[in-house]
Amino acid sequence: MNWWDLFLLINLLWFLSEILIGKLTFHRSKETQTDRNSLPLLWLTILPSIFIGVYFSFTGWARLPFGPGIALKSGLFLILAGLLLRWSAVLTLRYYFTSNVQILKGHQLVERGLYRLIRHPAYAGSLISFLGLGIALNSWLSVVVIFVPIFLAFSRRIKIEEEALQKAFGSDYQKYKKRSKKLIPFIY
Repeated sequence: MNWWDLFLLINLLWFLSEILIGKLTFHRSKETQTDRNSLPLLWLTILPSIFIGVYFSFTGWARLPFGPGIALKSGLFLILAGLLLRWSAVLTLRYYFTSNVQILKGHQLVERGLYRLIRHPAYAGSLISFLGLGIALNSWLSVVVIFVPIFLAFSRRIKIEEEALQKAFGSDYQKYKKRSKKLIPFIY
């Protein structure tokens, strides 16, 4: 198997895992749902961003300076690192992880594992994977059109989620926010 085939296989597994996570963790209870359509917005941002990024890659515009082999391998590394981070976050939250922003009955604030350092490791993992995808496509334009809109959509979702958590956990969530960062340990 060559690097390009591995890239395609990993991206297929990534896409299928997101569908599986979505199906297994979507909660339909309206009484505690605070998603405000951020999940559909994510998908409506992700899909065209990837399509446009792939288009720019195939046109050959704005190639990265270090060559296609290094770009592909570096991008694959970031995609895999992001997926491992995301899946670790999902497994840490277990029952409390939902694909739609929702506070579940008996919901508890989780501050263990990755959540000791950052409040949104699943989103951080996704963003790292999308950055890796842009790099693997070996075009600065691909990096920009994939990462920037998706980052902005995730930022909106994070704001919505933090409002829901603040409402549910009050001062405990405020204290947690002071002890942790949003997406990058010790920085942001």
